Amino acid sequence: MSKTMEPDLHEPTTGIPRPGSQKEWKHPSDHWMRGFILDNRASLGTLGVFIVMMALFMIANPTVFTTWYLYRSVLTTLPVALFVVVPLVFVVTCGEIDLSFPATMGFASWVFALVVQAGYDPFLGIAAALVTGMLLGFLVGSLVVYGGLSSLIATLGMNFLLRGLIQIINEGKSMALTSLSDSWAYTIFSSQVLGIPVQIFWAIGFVVLSAMLYNRHRFGAQVRVVGDNPDSAQQMGIDVKRVRVKVFVFVGIGAAIAGTFSVMINFTWWPTAGDGYLLPVLASVFVGGTPTWGGIGTVVGGAIGAVTVSFIQTGVVAAGLSGFYVQFFNGLIIILSLLGHKWNQARYR
Repeated sequence: MSKTMEPDLHEPTTGIPRPGSQKEWKHPSDHWMRGFILDNRASLGTLGVFIVMMALFMIANPTVFTTWYLYRSVLTTLPVALFVVVPLVFVVTCGEIDLSFPATMGFASWVFALVVQAGYDPFLGIAAALVTGMLLGFLVGSLVVYGGLSSLIATLGMNFLLRGLIQIINEGKSMALTSLSDSWAYTIFSSQVLGIPVQIFWAIGFVVLSAMLYNRHRFGAQVRVVGDNPDSAQQMGIDVKRVRVKVFVFVGIGAAIAGTFSVMINFTWWPTAGDGYLLPVLASVFVGGTPTWGGIGTVVGGAIGAVTVSFIQTGVVAAGLSGFYVQFFNGLIIILSLLGHKWNQARYR
Protein backbone atom coordinates (compact mmCIF):
# COMPACT_ATOMS: atom_id res chain seq x y z
CA MET A 1 0.00 0.00 0.00
CA SER A 2 1.22 3.42 -0.87
CA LYS A 3 2.46 5.40 2.06
CA THR A 4 0.28 8.32 1.06
CA MET A 5 -2.82 6.14 1.53
CA GLU A 6 -1.92 5.11 5.09
CA PRO A 7 -3.71 7.01 7.88
CA ASP A 8 -1.63 9.31 9.97
CA LEU A 9 -1.83 7.88 13.46
CA HIS A 10 -0.36 11.06 14.94
CA GLU A 11 -3.11 13.37 13.64
CA PRO A 12 -6.82 13.17 14.42
CA THR A 13 -9.08 11.87 11.70
CA THR A 14 -10.67 14.52 9.50
CA GLY A 15 -14.06 15.60 10.86
CA ILE A 16 -13.19 15.00 14.52
CA PRO A 17 -12.67 18.34 16.24
CA ARG A 18 -9.42 18.87 18.04
CA PRO A 19 -9.51 19.66 21.75
CA GLY A 20 -10.04 23.40 22.17
CA SER A 21 -11.00 23.87 18.53
CA GLN A 22 -14.58 24.77 19.54
CA LYS A 23 -16.57 25.52 22.70
CA GLU A 24 -17.99 22.64 24.68
CA TRP A 25 -21.72 22.20 24.17
CA LYS A 26 -23.87 23.03 27.21
CA HIS A 27 -27.51 22.48 27.94
CA PRO A 28 -29.50 25.74 28.06
CA SER A 29 -30.37 25.08 31.73
CA ASP A 30 -26.63 25.12 32.56
CA HIS A 31 -26.64 28.92 32.30
CA TRP A 32 -26.82 30.33 35.81
CA MET A 33 -29.73 32.66 35.10
CA ARG A 34 -31.84 30.02 33.39
CA GLY A 35 -30.94 27.49 36.08
CA PHE A 36 -31.97 29.96 38.79
CA ILE A 37 -35.32 30.55 37.11
CA LEU A 38 -35.98 26.83 36.66
CA ASP A 39 -35.06 26.04 40.25
CA ASN A 40 -37.20 28.85 41.67
CA ARG A 41 -40.01 29.12 39.15
CA ALA A 42 -42.71 28.44 41.76
CA SER A 43 -41.46 31.25 44.02
CA LEU A 44 -40.96 33.60 41.08
CA GLY A 45 -44.48 32.82 39.84
CA THR A 46 -45.91 33.72 43.25
CA LEU A 47 -43.83 36.90 43.29
CA GLY A 48 -45.23 37.81 39.87
CA VAL A 49 -48.81 37.40 41.14
CA PHE A 50 -48.00 39.61 44.13
CA ILE A 51 -46.46 42.34 41.98
CA VAL A 52 -49.43 42.40 39.59
CA MET A 53 -51.88 42.48 42.51
CA MET A 54 -50.07 45.36 44.22
CA ALA A 55 -49.87 47.29 40.94
CA LEU A 56 -53.64 47.01 40.52
CA PHE A 57 -54.24 48.13 44.11
CA MET A 58 -51.87 51.07 43.67
CA ILE A 59 -53.66 52.16 40.49
CA ALA A 60 -57.01 51.91 42.27
CA ASN A 61 -55.91 54.05 45.23
CA PRO A 62 -52.41 55.52 44.91
CA THR A 63 -52.87 57.78 47.95
CA VAL A 64 -53.22 54.90 50.39
CA PHE A 65 -50.64 52.61 48.81
CA THR A 66 -47.91 55.25 48.75
CA THR A 67 -48.04 55.85 52.52
CA TRP A 68 -45.94 53.94 55.03
CA TYR A 69 -48.75 53.51 57.55
CA LEU A 70 -50.44 50.86 55.43
CA TYR A 71 -47.30 48.76 55.12
CA ARG A 72 -46.43 49.17 58.81
CA SER A 73 -49.88 47.85 59.71
CA VAL A 74 -49.41 44.76 57.53
CA LEU A 75 -45.86 44.15 58.76
CA THR A 76 -47.11 44.17 62.35
CA THR A 77 -49.35 41.11 61.93
CA LEU A 78 -47.66 39.37 58.97
CA PRO A 79 -44.99 37.63 61.13
CA VAL A 80 -47.70 35.69 62.98
CA ALA A 81 -48.72 34.04 59.70
CA LEU A 82 -45.13 33.49 58.55
CA PHE A 83 -44.24 31.51 61.68
CA VAL A 84 -46.95 28.99 60.80
CA VAL A 85 -46.81 28.99 56.99
CA VAL A 86 -43.15 27.96 56.83
CA PRO A 87 -43.45 24.79 58.99
CA LEU A 88 -46.60 23.81 57.09
CA VAL A 89 -44.51 23.72 53.89
CA PHE A 90 -42.50 20.91 55.51
CA VAL A 91 -45.69 19.03 56.48
CA VAL A 92 -47.28 19.31 53.03
CA THR A 93 -44.00 18.34 51.34
CA CYS A 94 -43.95 15.26 53.58
CA GLY A 95 -47.34 14.30 52.16
CA GLU A 96 -49.36 15.23 55.26
CA ILE A 97 -51.56 18.10 56.42
CA ASP A 98 -51.98 19.76 59.82
CA LEU A 99 -55.25 21.51 60.69
CA SER A 100 -54.58 21.64 64.43
CA PHE A 101 -52.16 24.58 64.39
CA PRO A 102 -54.81 27.25 65.22
CA ALA A 103 -55.66 25.49 68.48
CA THR A 104 -51.95 24.91 69.15
CA MET A 105 -51.43 28.66 68.75
CA GLY A 106 -54.20 29.33 71.24
CA PHE A 107 -53.04 26.70 73.75
CA ALA A 108 -49.35 27.68 73.69
CA SER A 109 -50.16 31.41 73.92
CA TRP A 110 -52.50 30.59 76.83
CA VAL A 111 -49.59 28.99 78.69
CA PHE A 112 -47.49 32.08 77.94
CA ALA A 113 -50.26 34.35 79.27
CA LEU A 114 -50.63 32.28 82.45
CA VAL A 115 -46.91 32.51 83.21
CA VAL A 116 -46.81 36.28 82.63
CA GLN A 117 -50.00 36.87 84.60
CA ALA A 118 -48.51 34.93 87.51
CA GLY A 119 -45.72 37.53 87.67
CA TYR A 120 -42.90 35.52 86.13
CA ASP A 121 -40.48 36.81 83.51
CA PRO A 122 -41.93 36.79 79.95
CA PHE A 123 -38.85 34.93 78.72
CA LEU A 124 -39.88 32.04 80.99
CA GLY A 125 -43.35 32.28 79.45
CA ILE A 126 -41.87 32.07 75.95
CA ALA A 127 -39.89 28.95 76.94
CA ALA A 128 -43.03 27.38 78.43
CA ALA A 129 -45.00 28.15 75.25
CA LEU A 130 -42.31 26.56 73.07
CA VAL A 131 -42.28 23.40 75.19
CA THR A 132 -46.07 23.29 75.01
CA GLY A 133 -46.00 23.64 71.24
CA MET A 134 -43.41 20.87 70.91
CA LEU A 135 -45.42 18.50 73.11
CA LEU A 136 -48.66 19.20 71.23
CA GLY A 137 -46.88 18.73 67.91
CA PHE A 138 -45.45 15.44 69.12
CA LEU A 139 -48.90 14.34 70.30
CA VAL A 140 -50.49 15.16 66.95
CA GLY A 141 -47.65 13.51 65.04
CA SER A 142 -47.86 10.38 67.16
CA LEU A 143 -51.60 10.07 66.53
CA VAL A 144 -50.99 10.29 62.79
CA VAL A 145 -47.82 8.21 62.49
CA TYR A 146 -48.03 5.62 65.27
CA GLY A 147 -51.80 5.64 65.58
CA GLY A 148 -52.24 5.15 61.85
CA LEU A 149 -54.85 7.91 61.57
CA SER A 150 -55.43 10.15 58.59
CA SER A 151 -53.61 13.44 59.14
CA LEU A 152 -56.60 15.37 57.80
CA ILE A 153 -59.09 13.84 60.25
CA ALA A 154 -56.75 13.49 63.23
CA THR A 155 -55.51 17.08 63.15
CA LEU A 156 -59.02 18.44 62.58
CA GLY A 157 -60.21 16.48 65.61
CA MET A 158 -57.29 17.76 67.71
CA ASN A 159 -58.12 21.31 66.67
CA PHE A 160 -61.66 20.97 68.02
CA LEU A 161 -60.50 19.10 71.12
CA LEU A 162 -57.86 21.64 72.16
CA ARG A 163 -60.09 24.60 71.38
CA GLY A 164 -62.91 23.08 73.41
CA LEU A 165 -60.55 22.45 76.32
CA ILE A 166 -59.49 26.11 76.27
CA GLN A 167 -63.09 27.28 76.26
CA ILE A 168 -64.14 24.90 79.05
CA ILE A 169 -61.37 25.98 81.42
CA ASN A 170 -61.51 29.73 80.69
CA GLU A 171 -65.26 29.99 80.02
CA GLY A 172 -64.58 32.41 77.18
CA LYS A 173 -62.66 34.91 79.34
CA SER A 174 -59.63 36.78 78.03
CA MET A 175 -56.46 37.90 79.82
CA ALA A 176 -55.07 41.44 79.71
CA LEU A 177 -51.27 41.55 79.99
CA THR A 178 -50.48 45.26 80.27
CA SER A 179 -47.22 44.57 82.10
CA LEU A 180 -45.70 43.23 78.88
CA SER A 181 -45.04 46.75 77.59
CA ASP A 182 -42.39 47.30 80.29
CA SER A 183 -40.54 44.02 79.75
CA TRP A 184 -37.35 43.32 77.85
CA ALA A 185 -39.16 40.57 75.96
CA TYR A 186 -41.53 43.10 74.42
CA THR A 187 -38.66 45.45 73.53
CA ILE A 188 -36.71 42.67 71.84
CA PHE A 189 -39.55 40.89 70.04
CA SER A 190 -42.40 43.35 69.49
CA SER A 191 -41.23 46.98 69.56
CA GLN A 192 -40.31 49.23 66.63
CA VAL A 193 -37.01 50.35 65.12
CA LEU A 194 -37.18 53.44 62.91
CA GLY A 195 -40.90 52.89 62.53
CA ILE A 196 -40.47 49.25 61.42
CA PRO A 197 -42.00 46.51 63.60
CA VAL A 198 -39.21 44.39 65.09
CA GLN A 199 -41.16 41.17 64.71
CA ILE A 200 -40.81 41.27 60.92
CA PHE A 201 -37.02 40.91 61.30
CA TRP A 202 -37.49 37.84 63.49
CA ALA A 203 -39.91 36.42 60.94
CA ILE A 204 -37.47 37.02 58.07
CA GLY A 205 -34.72 35.30 60.04
CA PHE A 206 -37.05 32.37 60.67
CA VAL A 207 -37.84 32.11 56.96
CA VAL A 208 -34.16 32.23 56.01
CA LEU A 209 -33.14 29.55 58.53
CA SER A 210 -36.07 27.36 57.51
CA ALA A 211 -35.18 27.74 53.83
CA MET A 212 -31.62 26.63 54.59
CA LEU A 213 -32.99 23.71 56.61
CA TYR A 214 -35.27 22.74 53.73
CA ASN A 215 -32.76 23.13 50.89
CA ARG A 216 -29.33 22.62 52.45
CA HIS A 217 -29.80 20.30 55.41
CA ARG A 218 -30.22 16.55 55.62
CA PHE A 219 -33.59 16.93 57.33
CA GLY A 220 -35.03 18.87 54.39
CA ALA A 221 -33.77 16.24 51.96
CA GLN A 222 -35.33 13.50 54.07
CA VAL A 223 -38.66 15.34 54.13
CA ARG A 224 -38.70 15.59 50.34
CA VAL A 225 -37.77 11.94 49.86
CA VAL A 226 -40.38 10.74 52.35
CA GLY A 227 -43.04 12.86 50.70
CA ASP A 228 -42.10 11.60 47.24
CA ASN A 229 -41.85 7.88 47.99
CA PRO A 230 -41.93 6.56 51.59
CA ASP A 231 -41.01 3.00 50.54
CA SER A 232 -37.90 4.16 48.71
CA ALA A 233 -37.00 6.37 51.68
CA GLN A 234 -37.27 3.35 53.99
CA GLN A 235 -34.97 1.31 51.73
CA MET A 236 -32.49 4.19 51.77
CA GLY A 237 -32.21 3.88 55.54
CA ILE A 238 -34.39 6.89 56.45
CA ASP A 239 -36.54 6.51 59.55
CA VAL A 240 -39.79 7.54 57.84
CA LYS A 241 -41.90 7.59 61.00
CA ARG A 242 -39.42 9.78 62.85
CA VAL A 243 -39.26 12.27 59.99
CA ARG A 244 -43.05 12.48 59.81
CA VAL A 245 -43.30 13.11 63.55
CA LYS A 246 -40.59 15.78 63.35
CA VAL A 247 -42.51 17.87 60.82
CA PHE A 248 -45.53 17.96 63.15
CA VAL A 249 -43.27 18.98 66.03
CA PHE A 250 -41.89 21.76 63.84
CA VAL A 251 -45.43 23.00 63.21
CA GLY A 252 -46.04 22.97 66.96
CA ILE A 253 -42.95 25.12 67.51
CA GLY A 254 -43.97 27.57 64.79
CA ALA A 255 -47.52 27.78 66.14
CA ALA A 256 -46.21 28.46 69.66
CA ILE A 257 -44.00 31.30 68.39
CA ALA A 258 -46.88 32.73 66.36
CA GLY A 259 -49.26 32.61 69.33
CA THR A 260 -46.72 34.26 71.62
CA PHE A 261 -46.11 37.08 69.13
CA SER A 262 -49.85 37.64 68.71
CA VAL A 263 -50.21 38.11 72.48
CA MET A 264 -47.28 40.53 72.65
CA ILE A 265 -48.71 42.55 69.76
CA ASN A 266 -52.16 42.94 71.35
CA PHE A 267 -51.20 42.80 75.08
CA THR A 268 -54.19 40.47 75.41
CA TRP A 269 -54.78 36.76 75.18
CA TRP A 270 -58.10 35.70 73.70
CA PRO A 271 -59.56 32.17 73.96
CA THR A 272 -60.13 32.32 70.20
CA ALA A 273 -56.46 33.10 69.48
CA GLY A 274 -55.40 31.48 66.21
CA ASP A 275 -58.90 30.76 64.92
CA GLY A 276 -58.73 33.26 62.07
CA TYR A 277 -55.48 31.86 60.64
CA LEU A 278 -56.61 28.44 59.43
CA LEU A 279 -57.74 29.26 55.88
CA PRO A 280 -55.35 32.18 55.16
CA VAL A 281 -52.32 30.12 56.23
CA LEU A 282 -53.33 27.10 54.15
CA ALA A 283 -54.01 29.41 51.21
CA SER A 284 -50.54 30.95 51.62
CA VAL A 285 -48.87 27.52 51.43
CA PHE A 286 -50.63 26.55 48.20
CA VAL A 287 -50.46 30.02 46.63
CA GLY A 288 -46.72 29.92 47.35
CA GLY A 289 -46.28 26.94 45.03
CA THR A 290 -46.19 23.91 47.33
CA PRO A 291 -48.39 21.26 45.66
CA THR A 292 -50.68 18.95 47.58
CA TRP A 293 -49.18 15.63 46.44
CA GLY A 294 -45.92 15.91 48.42
CA GLY A 295 -42.27 15.52 47.52
CA ILE A 296 -41.67 19.12 46.44
CA GLY A 297 -42.27 22.53 47.98
CA THR A 298 -40.84 25.99 48.48
CA VAL A 299 -40.32 27.83 51.75
CA VAL A 300 -39.64 31.18 50.09
CA GLY A 301 -42.71 30.75 47.91
CA GLY A 302 -44.81 30.06 51.01
CA ALA A 303 -43.51 33.26 52.61
CA ILE A 304 -44.36 35.27 49.47
CA GLY A 305 -47.78 33.62 49.47
CA ALA A 306 -48.31 34.79 53.06
CA VAL A 307 -47.43 38.35 52.05
CA THR A 308 -49.84 38.14 49.12
CA VAL A 309 -52.75 36.87 51.22
CA SER A 310 -52.03 39.46 53.94
CA PHE A 311 -52.34 42.34 51.48
CA ILE A 312 -55.59 41.14 49.90
CA GLN A 313 -57.94 42.33 52.63
CA THR A 314 -56.14 45.64 53.10
CA GLY A 315 -55.93 46.21 49.36
CA VAL A 316 -59.56 45.43 48.65
CA VAL A 317 -60.81 47.83 51.32
CA ALA A 318 -58.30 50.54 50.38
CA ALA A 319 -59.31 50.24 46.74
CA GLY A 320 -62.78 51.45 47.69
CA LEU A 321 -64.61 48.12 47.74
CA SER A 322 -66.59 46.85 50.72
CA GLY A 323 -65.42 44.05 52.94
CA PHE A 324 -67.84 41.69 51.20
CA TYR A 325 -65.39 41.45 48.30
CA VAL A 326 -62.53 40.13 50.44
CA GLN A 327 -63.50 36.45 50.30
CA PHE A 328 -64.20 36.73 46.57
CA PHE A 329 -60.72 38.08 45.86
CA ASN A 330 -59.16 35.54 48.24
CA GLY A 331 -60.68 32.75 46.18
CA LEU A 332 -59.78 34.45 42.89
CA ILE A 333 -56.11 34.90 43.80
CA ILE A 334 -55.85 31.32 45.07
CA ILE A 335 -57.38 29.81 41.92
CA LEU A 336 -55.33 31.97 39.55
CA SER A 337 -52.12 31.15 41.47
CA LEU A 338 -52.80 27.42 41.40
CA LEU A 339 -53.54 27.53 37.66
CA GLY A 340 -50.32 29.43 37.10
CA HIS A 341 -48.30 26.91 39.11
CA LYS A 342 -49.88 24.01 37.24
CA TRP A 343 -48.79 25.49 33.91
CA ASN A 344 -45.44 26.61 35.26
CA GLN A 345 -44.15 23.37 36.73
CA ALA A 346 -44.48 19.73 35.84
CA ARG A 347 -46.48 17.41 38.04
CA TYR A 348 -44.10 14.81 39.34
CA ARG A 349 -46.68 12.44 40.79
